[in-house]
Amino acid sequence: MSDRLPIHQLYQNALRTPQVKPGVNVPNKFNGTVTKGNQQPGAASFQNILQQRILQFSQHAETRLRQRGIVLRNDQIEKINNAIDKASAKGAKDSLILMQDVAMIVNIKNRTVITAMDSQSLEDHVFTQIDSAVIIP
Repeated sequence: MSDRLPIHQLYQNALRTPQVKPGVNVPNKFNGTVTKGNQQPGAASFQNILQQRILQFSQHAETRLRQRGIVLRNDQIEKINNAIDKASAKGAKDSLILMQDVAMIVNIKNRTVITAMDSQSLEDHVFTQIDSAVIIP
C-alpha cells in the first residue's frame, strides 16, 4: 500500500465504465451483480423485473399480521399484486387496499405493505396519508 492515489483519481476511476466485449460477464464491485457485456446500460435484467413483482411486508406489517392472526393465502397475495399493478397504472403512491375483512396500507412504488388490520381493528379508524384506495372483491 505504498502507492498513493489522490481522492479525485479514485473518484474518476469509480465513474469510468469499462469497455466490455459482447458476451463477457462483468462483476459489479458496488452491488455484487454480474452484467453481460452485450447488455445495454440501464437495461433491466430479468432478476430486476422479477424483484419488482414481489410483494414485500415491512417489519411493522409482519408484526401486525401476526398479532391479529391474519394469514394471507397465495391467491390473496396474487390479488394484492394485481391491485398494486392497477394502482400503479393510475399513478398512485400510497394506497389503502381493502380485501374481504383485511385492510392494508401499501407503498405502491416499493410494493411494500406498510401495515395491515382485520375487521375488528377497523372500527373508528381514519386512514391518512394515502392517495388512493383499491377494493378487491
